[in-house]
Amino acid sequence: MKQEYSAGVVVYYFGETEVEFLLLHYQSGHWDFAKGHIEENESKKEAALRELKEEAGLTAELQPGFQEEFSYFFRYSDNLELIKKTVYFFVGKASTQQVVLSDEHIGFAWLSYEQALEHLTYKNAQELLQKVGAFVM
Repeated sequence: MKQEYSAGVVVYYFGETEVEFLLLHYQSGHWDFAKGHIEENESKKEAALRELKEEAGLTAELQPGFQEEFSYFFRYSDNLELIKKTVYFFVGKASTQQVVLSDEHIGFAWLSYEQALEHLTYKNAQELLQKVGAFVM
């Protein structure tokens, strides 16, 4: 079985009245956090920050003491081979909400904790946000 590794950032920003979280709307229709493949000779944190910059045009300060990971199985549509993917997530504080989307996405939203929980498509992302919420709020 093939194994893939990705890294991402759950980005937050202190808005005027509450903490807001960045969600990206992927072309396949789901809402999730910025993440992508870890390249050769790249650390998990480096990959997470690079993906955030590439996908949303943002930089963030990673908050020490938080790293979560989860794994899932999938198949590419053109291949029957089962792939196990492990994703490592960090928490990043953004200094701006000015997003510049890559072609990978069709939209984005800065949402309150409650709104973000409702928007996230996958249960593992919702569980991740719950952990992040307990960490930053």
